[in-house]
Amino acid sequence: MTTTDRALVLFSGGQDSTTCLAWALQRYSHVETVAFDYGQRHAIELQVRPAILQQMAALSPEWATRLGPDHLLDLGLLGQISDTALTKDVAIQMQDNGLPNTFVPGRNLLFMMVAATLAYRRGLNVLVGGMCETDYSGYPDCRDDSMKALQVALNLGMATRLKLETPLMWINKKETWQLAQQEGGAALVELIRSQTHTCYLGERGQLHAWGHGCGHCPACELRAKGYAEYAAASAA
Repeated sequence: MTTTDRALVLFSGGQDSTTCLAWALQRYSHVETVAFDYGQRHAIELQVRPAILQQMAALSPEWATRLGPDHLLDLGLLGQISDTALTKDVAIQMQDNGLPNTFVPGRNLLFMMVAATLAYRRGLNVLVGGMCETDYSGYPDCRDDSMKALQVALNLGMATRLKLETPLMWINKKETWQLAQQEGGAALVELIRSQTHTCYLGERGQLHAWGHGCGHCPACELRAKGYAEYAAASAA
């Protein structure tokens, strides 16, 4: 059911954020999108976004009407102060603190804070993000507790009543593909498979059964495993 709420979706151009965008377009009367250029190694995701947005609008006349402006914001400072495998050309590995070196400290916290500021200016009252603590790499800023605490802090600090929605929080990658099917049918699933970008190494290259990517970084492995499980369940 579509409400009169107005949403801002953190839309990177990947599988999760595209699924979240479809979820929002089914529910809110007006939906804008935002992405952040923070010097990420996989900046190809920013290049594929415009075409995905165009194709999303083409999937449904209602979605085309509800889809509002897109915003691309420069957060280069984050890349400058981060020494991670997502911002530097280094091998992906586990760190002594138990987190992979793909974790960019403060990234999602900063993303949400800046998105909330944009939402305030644009008159939007819902923030939608693809954070998940079911199929993820252990990032603490993807956890439900972090998002709930952030919602409280943002609303206290700006005297607002913003809602932070995380549709993927409690589902795995197989269920994320299923959610895309539920929200946009086979056409949306194919768009996500063939057009979105998730690979940490920024490798576009070959189109696999599950999409583009190197096939061996953590993001590709999760996406491929989820798609295989989704395809098997769909064929059963």
